[in-house]
Order: sequence, then structure tokens, then C-alpha cells
Amino acid sequence: MTAAQHLRALEAVARKLRVHSVRATAEAGSGHPTSCLSAADLVAAVFFHAMRFDPNDPRNPHNDRFVLSKGHAAPVLYAALAEAGAIPVEQLDTLRRFTSPLEGHPTPRLPWVGAATGSLGQGLSIGMGMALNGKYLDRLAYRVYVLLGDGEVVEGGVWEAAALASYYRLDNLVALLDVNGFGQSQRTMYDFDTSVYRARFAAFGWHTVEIDGHAMAEIVAALDEAQTVQERPTMIIARTRKGKGVSFLEDREGWHGKPLKKGEELDRALKELSNGASPPIRIARPSTAAVAPTATVTGTFPAPQYQRGEQVATRAAYGTALAKLGTINPRVVALDGDTKNSTFAEKFLAAHPQRYFESFIAEQNMVGAAVGLAACGKIPFVSTFAAFLTRAFDHIRMAAISRVTITYVGSHCGVSIGEDGPSQMGLEDLAMMRAVPHSTVLYPCDAVATERLVAAAAELTGTTYLRTSRPATPVIYANTEEFPVGGSKVLRASPQDRLTIVAAGVTLHEALAAYEALGAAGIHVRVLDAYSVKPIDQQGLLQAARQTHNMILVVEDHYYDGGLGDAVLNATALHGVRVHKLAVTEVPRSGRPGELLDAYGISARQIVSAVKRLTR
Repeated sequence: MTAAQHLRALEAVARKLRVHSVRATAEAGSGHPTSCLSAADLVAAVFFHAMRFDPNDPRNPHNDRFVLSKGHAAPVLYAALAEAGAIPVEQLDTLRRFTSPLEGHPTPRLPWVGAATGSLGQGLSIGMGMALNGKYLDRLAYRVYVLLGDGEVVEGGVWEAAALASYYRLDNLVALLDVNGFGQSQRTMYDFDTSVYRARFAAFGWHTVEIDGHAMAEIVAALDEAQTVQERPTMIIARTRKGKGVSFLEDREGWHGKPLKKGEELDRALKELSNGASPPIRIARPSTAAVAPTATVTGTFPAPQYQRGEQVATRAAYGTALAKLGTINPRVVALDGDTKNSTFAEKFLAAHPQRYFESFIAEQNMVGAAVGLAACGKIPFVSTFAAFLTRAFDHIRMAAISRVTITYVGSHCGVSIGEDGPSQMGLEDLAMMRAVPHSTVLYPCDAVATERLVAAAAELTGTTYLRTSRPATPVIYANTEEFPVGGSKVLRASPQDRLTIVAAGVTLHEALAAYEALGAAGIHVRVLDAYSVKPIDQQGLLQAARQTHNMILVVEDHYYDGGLGDAVLNATALHGVRVHKLAVTEVPRSGRPGELLDAYGISARQIVSAVKRLTR
């Protein structure tokens, strides 16, 4: 096939992608056909000129990757996969149906989708994570292509990714910006001024190319140019027209998210789109010269080595455990947001520098990159202050929709961090992470529990959150103790117990101190360590409650709503158990840790007062 014939074939494929997109959205009765039409030429060139992939093997590690950051244009992605033979063409008619993997925005229900998109501004971070994996971990020759829309590049996460992709010299990352001038409700910030986008990405260190996004020769030339760029990612900035190819849609307002009506409207569009022959086109297969890496666990997790009574912060134990885990499991990688000397992720960096990725103070991109790494089979541990994970919550939410496996570690939780004050205190994190579907939430009280739970997290799937604390606390468990996810530990008990105190983390130690004071006053209570906040140990809680007059007092260094107390309530409310909560009920202020625990009602003294009030 000559170069001219190849271009004609690509143009014919683009027409097919447009036909499939308008037809599928009309059949579904919803969707974003005009967004597909503007991107069809770009997608055709990426899939049938630039990308190397095996249409019969979506898990082939040598495949080039494609991330549709403008996820509302999902039909054009599905159309490209159908034309490539990766899915049946007939399946396009099932778009958006309950039983179909072709969802309204891409999700991994379709195996060709590595990560869910649709919440705009996240695709570049995901692609960056995939590119990090290819260049620095698996060392494979695949490239990652990301298609963005001009509306979404206002998102700060895009620029976090732009900065980090340049910093890591990701020359295997190629992004295409579909500048069609329209957002959802109005023209975009810079309309068709592609020079603005070029200047901005160039300032971040990207190789940039401006093209006409409907001139196939220019698209192909830009993609070929990207193949030659070294030590820099490439951004292809393509001027397009929303609704391209259909005269009554092209660059017209009011058509975003509106399908064509079946009948005269659809027929008119199809007539305009269905002209010209469709010469055959081939798919470029990936090179298999490089050997796909094998990553197997090489041993069992070494037992903790602490002395009972030794003062160790759980955040420090996290770093120790992560370094040990990295030694036996080569799939484990770590990302941190310039807090590694506080989260102790620096211990992993020292032991395994090739698998540590400094993400700087850019938490959204850190999570997005972790999604990309997880989609490539890695096991990311993502750490920062718990308070700072809140700004990345949308990325965490989308990671759960992607069904990737990531462990998030939030340190500096609660008022117990002390003098740094409320801006640094994670007080919403348990509520946030409990709300993530199918998540696991773990909150160890000492170094032994922390190490065991870090090892357990690496064996879990989906979203895991590990809450660590700033203050050093005494080791209370033997090094041989096990901590099954979904379990709890009864630490103090007698037949005379009048209620059960449930706590975790820092407040578990306050509960133990309260137990001693109450015992001296002749008041017997049970103390339960609820280290597994989700799943909570319902049977353990109910058993303890039945043996202590069906009364539980939950004490937590967290805001009143959504944390451990509510997890206990969910587990026991239908079983006649009275649950009382001690938690932080106002915005705290700076002070010494012990002072703050007492001021906000969760110290040993306050627990003693509450127990006396409840049992008199």
C-alpha cells in the first residue's frame, strides 16, 4: 500500500467510526455523538497507524496502550475496537445497555479499557502511570496514547500530570488534545487558539505539535514525529470541529450530549457520512523481541521484631513493613507526595529506589499515576498525610470504578498530631474511605499490627486504606500475633464487665489507660481493638455487647460522623445494642497531643467520665 493509499484508508476508517458513533448513540437514545465526530480522525490514525497491538489479546504486555481521557466520547473508542476486530461490530448496538460492557463512559468491564475515565482531567495521569511502568519497571517498548478534550485541560490534575511526565522524561507518552472549541455549556476558555495550548505544554517541557485534526496527513506526520522524540513526552494539539462530518451538527451549539433521533435525522447524518469506498487496512502487531517481565513473590513476610512496651509510631512501622514487603514482592511500588520523611515511605526508597516514584505535592496526579501502574499489574502503595488525600478523592473514587488494586496510607490522623493544627489533621478520612465501594479500611494501634496489616494489604484486591498515626505509642502485641482482615481483638475482659469500649489506633491506648483507672474505681469494662474498620467484626462486636449489657462506647480520633463509631452502629443497630460515641465534634486547634485529646473528649480521662455516666 502506498502512502497515499494508506491515508485514504485511514480517512475511510474515520468515516466508519463516525457512522458507528452516531448510529450507536441513536440506538441507545443517549450519548455524545458530536464529541466522537470531532475525534474520529485522531482515533483512526492512532489505532490504525501509530499503535501496535494484538486485537485478540488485550492483556498482551507488549501492546501499546490507549487512554480516552475525554471519556464521554466512548462510542468512538468502541467503534475503533470493533473496526480492529477486538470486539464484534454488532456489539456496538448494545451501547449503554445494562448487560453490555460498552458503558456510557469507558470502564474495565471491557477488557480493552485499562482504567475507567469520564470524570474529566484524569486520563493523562493514568497514562503517565502506564508510561512509568513501561519505561522504568517492565522496560518494554510499548507507547501510551492519551486523548484529551480541550474543556478538561482546565483541570489542575492535567497540569500536575504534565509537570511529572516531563520530570520523568516519558518519551513513551503521546497525548492528543482535541481542540473542538466546545465545552458542555459554552465555548471553551481559548476556543480554537491552539497556540495557547502549545505554549503551555511546551513550558512544562513537552514536545508540542500543532495540526489540523481533520487533515489525515498532518495527524500521521505528527504521530510519526512523536516516535522520534527522546526524553520528552509529546503533545499533539489538534484543531477540530465538534460534529465534524454532519453539516447540521458541525460547530453548532446545543448538541453536546444529545443523540440523533432515529428516522429522518439519523438517516440524513448517515447519508452525509457514508460516502466513499472503504479500502482494507491492517493492524500493526506489537514487537515481542523484548521478554515480558515475570514478577513472583520470593518468600514470606518476615515477622515483626519489636519489644513489648517499645515506643514506635505506626507511621514508622509502615515504612519498615513496606521495605520488607518490597524485598519479597517485586510487584510492589511506592508513591509519595513529598512527605516520605513523615510517612516513612523513605524506607522503601532506600531499599528499592527503582520502584519508588516521588510524586511531589500533587496528590491528584499521584493517585492517577498509581491507577496506571495498577492497570499494568503493579501493587501501588500511595502515602501522604491523610488530610491531603481528601483533595484526590475523585481520583480514588474513579480508581474504585476502575477496579484496580491500590493501598492508600494516610498518616498524621486526628488531633493527636498536636501543634501543627487542624489543616494537617486527618479527621474525615475514615468516613471518606469507608464510602468507597468494596473498600477495606484498616487502623492499627501499634507497630506489630501495622506490619501485619501492610502485608495483608498487599494480598487484597480493590481499594485499601491504612490509617497511621504520628505519635509514638507502645507496642502491645507479641510479634507472633496475627491480624486477619475483618477481625478484632479483645484486650481486656471479665465476667463483670458493664460495657465494651471499642477503639482503634491512638484512642485504643487511651481506652487501656481508662480501663486501669476504672478498675481502680471498681468499674469493670471490656476493651476491644477494632483494627479492621471495614469490614468491621460484626460477630465480635455483638458477642462483646451481649456479654456487657448490650452497651458499647466507641472512642475515635476522627470527626463524629462517618468514622469508626458509625461502622459499629451499622454492625449492631438492628441487634438491640446501645452505641455511644466519643469523637471530635468541632474544628480543633493547635496544642499538645495529650491536651488536644482531652479538650476534644477522647482522652482516657474523658473515657472514664463517659463510662461512669453511662453505668451509674
